[in-house]
Amino acid sequence: MGKKVDLSKYDDHVILGPIVRYLNNNFGILAAFIILCVILTIATDSFMTLSNWLTIMNNISTTGFLAIGIMLAIMLGGIDLIAGAMIACSGCFVICCMERWGINMVVAIILGLVIGALVGFINGFIIAQSGLHPFVVTLAMQSILRGSAYLIANGQPVPLYVNKVFPTLGTGRALGVVPYPIIYMLVFFFLQYMLLNKTKTGRYIYAVGGNATAAQFSGINIKKIKILVWTISGFLASFAGIVLSARLASGQPGSSVGAETDAIAACVLGGTSMYGGVGCTGGVLIGVFVIGVITNGLTLLHVNSNWQYVAKGIIILLAVHIDMFRQSKMQARSE
Repeated sequence: MGKKVDLSKYDDHVILGPIVRYLNNNFGILAAFIILCVILTIATDSFMTLSNWLTIMNNISTTGFLAIGIMLAIMLGGIDLIAGAMIACSGCFVICCMERWGINMVVAIILGLVIGALVGFINGFIIAQSGLHPFVVTLAMQSILRGSAYLIANGQPVPLYVNKVFPTLGTGRALGVVPYPIIYMLVFFFLQYMLLNKTKTGRYIYAVGGNATAAQFSGINIKKIKILVWTISGFLASFAGIVLSARLASGQPGSSVGAETDAIAACVLGGTSMYGGVGCTGGVLIGVFVIGVITNGLTLLHVNSNWQYVAKGIIILLAVHIDMFRQSKMQARSE
């Protein structure tokens, strides 16, 4: 009785090894997530239902897309603040392409994704070449993109009437049950897991974030890694904007203000260190779920929506404090 189960013997197991390592690395956030779900299950009648969970997952898909890219930027010791503005800009652009300029849907989507990747490339290039802090660069680009969204849309929401297929990209359901945005999100999380854990580029991202000087001496092209990371982040933010515009069947230049806040909170909650060099795809996924569950739970409990901002702010502060505590412990051990 009371004997602790030793899971270390499974570390090298082909199937159980990754699961055990994941549980060990993300025990805290998983425990918090489970406790939160239990509390909301007791407090509300509709929380633990299939329809509600599909709603939660559908709503968090946008945060998920953003968190994937922002996680990479944070792993390099930086940040990316363009997410919300990029969503508005790419969404308005793609809708205007079809509704006002008569461009084919596929071409419009490709152009929207190219613009997102190009914006990310520009951010990464400036950060890598100038040495300016990513906060300054992406904050400036955030303003440029938000203004561009309003200019493209002429300051008004742009409804889509000419294309009936495009909205299904955001509202359709696989097998009539699972919303497409959920599938997109899970696919991108899987791709990021493969990038970070199964490729040389992933190892370089960890190395540059952990110690840029050592990485440079080992022959890693730091500038190339930075450009790649912010390009990925810009692409994913644009993809999020296209999917959201499909769900709304319109371009909204004022949409998604502060969307990057949720993504940053999810990353930090998921164990991505603001000091760089540390990040776990699975942890960030759980962090995204935590943010979504909190938002959904407060809604089900009929709490004033303004309190959601307060709750998320407190969560970010706590997560950063925990990260600082974890980093200080690691430094103490190394000494």
